Amino acid sequence: MLSKRIIPCLDIKNGRVVKGVNFVDLIDAGDPVETARTYYEMGADELVFLDITATNEKRKTIAELVQKVAAEIFIPLTVGGGIRTIDDMRKILRAGADKVAVNTAAVKNPELVTNGAGIFGSQCIVGAVDAAKKESGTGWEVYIHAGTEATGLDLLDWVKGLASLGAGEILLTSINTDGTKDGFDIEMLKAVASTVQIPVIASGGAGSSQHFFDVFQQTEVSAALAASIFHFGEIPIPDLKAELNKQQIPVRV
Repeated sequence: MLSKRIIPCLDIKNGRVVKGVNFVDLIDAGDPVETARTYYEMGADELVFLDITATNEKRKTIAELVQKVAAEIFIPLTVGGGIRTIDDMRKILRAGADKVAVNTAAVKNPELVTNGAGIFGSQCIVGAVDAAKKESGTGWEVYIHAGTEATGLDLLDWVKGLASLGAGEILLTSINTDGTKDGFDIEMLKAVASTVQIPVIASGGAGSSQHFFDVFQQTEVSAALAASIFHFGEIPIPDLKAELNKQQIPVRV
């Protein structure tokens, strides 16, 4: 069985790591370069770097920051936020990223996923998806623009679409559980991971080692991502991996 991956997420605003609850109430959580280096030294399997307030005007600055982060780590780095064109993808990959994550741009222009996969390879393209429970209580709806705009898209239909377009991985965030520390959205993750044949990264809601165990035991996700519990030292990555290993969850120790 392949090892399950533990992935810290760096949400970046104005060049700083930030963290909020349900996508709002952001607070400062540190310098991204120092934070990335620390996570690499602690044994993180990958890093995700999301520029949550990206604009085209900021692209040069963000690319420079990506370059600084990439120089400090020797694990896969995924970068997302404001990536709208093939040229944006190329700039970020040249800056040192291993993968690019597309969310809003993929919904608005699905060909971006197909073209990116064709040029750079599916392994470089991550379909980032933010979703929340539908008002009807049945199923989930996809949101864009950092979780602020409903699309009307059904989650399961969209992830199947991303896979067929050429995405090599799905980064799935539950808006309902994001930042709550009440646990991952098991129901949603189980549904998505059993729907697509590409790896799924669970995001949103981690608050304890037990939550990681639950998501790996109860769903087919390949990786689990968290932010605040790592940023504020609540669960050191080595301790988390040791606990998962003890519970017979395959992780790289």
